Amino acid sequence: MTKSQRIFFSHYLEELFPDAKAELDFTNNFELIVAVVLSAQTTDIAVNKVTKDLFKKYPTPNDLMHADVEDVMETIKTIGLYKTKARNIIGLAKRLVEDYGGLVPSERKDLESLPGVGRKTANVVLSNAFGIPALAVDTHILRISKRLGLADETDDVLEVEMKLNNQFPKELWHKLHHQLIFFGRYHCIARKPNCDTCKMQDICPYFKNVISKQ
Repeated sequence: MTKSQRIFFSHYLEELFPDAKAELDFTNNFELIVAVVLSAQTTDIAVNKVTKDLFKKYPTPNDLMHADVEDVMETIKTIGLYKTKARNIIGLAKRLVEDYGGLVPSERKDLESLPGVGRKTANVVLSNAFGIPALAVDTHILRISKRLGLADETDDVLEVEMKLNNQFPKELWHKLHHQLIFFGRYHCIARKPNCDTCKMQDICPYFKNVISKQ
């Protein structure tokens, strides 16, 4: 995708999703990082349903670190990988209390040292909690980046992130992250993308090489 095409794409995303933002429910950085850890391989809607009760029971890292793992499992059992996630968020809360004074750290290396936190989660926290430019790549962004020719088909998540970082200005990353997710979640969906109404047809390799030949 050329620079002019990327500019067009940015404007189109703004047209489609001018108010794009995180769909996870949270009121502070602790709730944010827990919600993002829970969201792995699970929808934001499903996570919001369980965190409503979870954060009532355990509103602080200190509360959660002392939680009974069986009770946490029961509270979040409707989401995928709930047993592992229950242990992770209890361990995460313990680390926050013992190593960071109960606060979520703002350094990537510190975030990625926490249980259940990988690069994607760290990027989401850096961007949404601290306003530090970071562009997290989830399954939606991975898919549409390859469809649109922003990345190569063989690229892994980190390679896609680096290519997006190089192609879009840093000041756009925060909102662009959410707009790209929305584009993949609601427009360029996995099984049946809305190609018939999409303004990207003329510059989209996926439309030219796959959809138009069906």
